This record gives sequence, structure tokens and C-alpha cells, in this order.
Amino acid sequence: MLQHEELKKAAERVGFDLCGVVAVRPLEEDAARFRRWVAAGHHSSLAYLERNTDKRFDPALLVEGAKSIIVCAVSYKNAISEGYEATHRAKIASYACNHDYHTTLKSMLRELFGALKSGCPTLAGRGFVDSAPVAEKRWAVEAGFGWIGRQSLLITPRYGSFVHLCELIINEQFDHYDQPMQGVGCGSCRACIEACPTGAVLENERMISTARCIACHTIERQPATRIDLDGWIFGCDSCQTCCPHNRRTPMHRHAAFDPLFDPRNMTSEDWLSMSEEAFSQHFAATPLTRSGLKRIQENVEEERAKR
Repeated sequence: MLQHEELKKAAERVGFDLCGVVAVRPLEEDAARFRRWVAAGHHSSLAYLERNTDKRFDPALLVEGAKSIIVCAVSYKNAISEGYEATHRAKIASYACNHDYHTTLKSMLRELFGALKSGCPTLAGRGFVDSAPVAEKRWAVEAGFGWIGRQSLLITPRYGSFVHLCELIINEQFDHYDQPMQGVGCGSCRACIEACPTGAVLENERMISTARCIACHTIERQPATRIDLDGWIFGCDSCQTCCPHNRRTPMHRHAAFDPLFDPRNMTSEDWLSMSEEAFSQHFAATPLTRSGLKRIQENVEEERAKR
């Protein structure tokens, strides 16, 4: 049996800001709610969300012999997370200004898993960073990190919503498990609903409509309905910069999340005149490669056409 206290110490040594662990169980209410959201068409162009719902909400179906879920989080907040000037028309979500978090978190999970396995040779499991159907925000709530905000993101009291999540689903039990926070939440605040330029945040649902979400339109397979991108050309932070829980949170402390460039110093013309060679040279290590330069330039052109 693994020790809860030792897990927390190991996660801190690796560099995680938050770590918790919960016992594997089906999340039946969350699964039913998710199915209703999909049935209503709010997932729009994200057809992959229609698959593997059972696995998404029951880790025992995802990892054989699963008994525990270790949930870890790291803050990525930087100066760009605090927003742009109203006149800026080539905005990039702040997480995309760093090294690709998938690579960083996978490395950190491997290190944590190795530390745990050194004291428990029978340990087996899998690590996840957006790589499989895992209800990571809900498991983070179960692990006591915080709550799901109106904009559907995890909000933590210390780090706000500018956090990346990852998980280890393992075959061993712990001496005790974490519990959800009590008496926390968004209260009557509607800042994210009012700040979203396209009305993507659904009333009283703590979910969004991806058909109206700027992040979806600029990165994912594009929904059929066109929207105003409000100056965003990759991702969107509008529902986060307005959140009161993000105003006094500290900047990130992990060097891997230091920005590699500052989009506040780049214009639409800079992006449109950029060559594939220059893009690869300067942004190959960032999440911007997910969409690629051509898609970013198309977003710039679309945004400019609506001015």
C-alpha cells in the first residue's frame, strides 16, 4: 500500500504545484451530464467526444486493475495571462507561449511514477496528458483541488484556472485518499458569462458550446457556424482573464513554463509575412504547431476581414 504523505513529497520534488489521489470509481452522474451535453450538440465539430464515454468516466475500463488516480497540476500563469490591450488583434492564449505542456507534463509524470515505483516494485499504470478519454477536471475536484467554474474550467483557490492537469492511473491503493473541498465555488459571479465575446459559456451549466468557442474555432476542426474571433488567432483566454480568482494568483514557478515569445509584441502583419521556415525555427517547441502557420494566418485573415 502506497503512502499518501510520500506521494505529496515526491510530487513536490518533481515540480507539481498540486497533487492529490482518489480511489477509482465510476462517475455516473458526470457521465449522464456529459451525454446530455453531447446529445444537445454542444460538442459541435469535436466528434471524438462522442466516443469512449464509458471509459472517460470509469478509469477501471481504461486501465486494467486500476485502483487509484493520482491527479497533478502545475500553474502556467504568466504576464500574458493577464490580458491584452483592447486594440491588439493578434492574440494568442497564454499557455501556447510556452514549451508544449504535453511534453513537459509527460516527463514530470514519468519522474513521479519512477519515484513511486522505486518503493513499490509491483506498481503499474499509465500516465495521461490529454492523450485519452479521462475526466481530468472532475477527478481534480474529487482530489480536492477546487471546483468547476461557470466557464467549465477547474478553478483552484491558490492558482486560479491557469493550471495544466495530468494523471497517473495505477494498480495500487493508498493508505488514505483526498476529499473534495467544501464551501467553495463561483457564488453569484457571472464574469466569465458576460466576458465571453461569443456567448459560448452556457447559463447555469458549467459547460460551454464549442460551436461558439473561439478556442475551438481557431485550433480544432472548425465548426460550421462562423463567429467573430475578437482578435484571437490561437486559443482564447477571455473567460479566464476576467475571473476574480485569477487576479491575485502567483505567476508560475516552474521554469519549463517561461514564455518563449511575447505575442503582445507581434502584429497581424508579423504573422502574415512569416515563412514556414521562420515559424518552425521560432515556434516548433510550442503548442502553435498543433494548428500550424497556415491555419494561424487564416485566422488572422478572418479576423481582419471582420473589422
